[in-house]
Amino acid sequence: MEKRVNIPNDVSVEVKGKIITVKGSKGHLERDFSDPRFDKKISIEKTGDEIVVSGPDDRKMKAMIGTIISHIKNMAAGAEHMHTYKMKIIYTHFPVTVEAKDGKVLVRNFLGERGVRVAKIIGKTEVKVSKDDITISSISKEDAGQTAANIEKSCKLSKRDRRIFIDGIFMQGYKKR
Repeated sequence: MEKRVNIPNDVSVEVKGKIITVKGSKGHLERDFSDPRFDKKISIEKTGDEIVVSGPDDRKMKAMIGTIISHIKNMAAGAEHMHTYKMKIIYTHFPVTVEAKDGKVLVRNFLGERGVRVAKIIGKTEVKVSKDDITISSISKEDAGQTAANIEKSCKLSKRDRRIFIDGIFMQGYKKR
């Protein structure tokens, strides 16, 4: 079984064994796809303007080949366009203040709490905070998505009725820019 990925014109890709480096106008990403379970069975090659990932035709190999192809597509898209997530800050009574500094997002006055809720920023992700919106952008889709999840998780409520306590920071949308 083999699958192919076309490389956009603005992006250059290097393949060295199982290590793939993608360079584009927004930056570069590198990822090691080596795995002791699949190393001898799956091959990754660059032929012209496309990457070919091939291996045996069983279920686990198909899944791994599909995973590698998806990661390569996301890396190429990120090197060409930034992956951007938009989040919305929602509060009813206590005004929530959010700021990003030193690799962390700090959420203050959430539900009138005195403590600060902290969410970690992953990798080289940029976080911009305006009054009621947060914009998260990165060339790595995984880093941007995990940062957005960390922010959403930091404001998660438990033991409260979500129909009444609607406060939180929620995902609003995703774009490739």
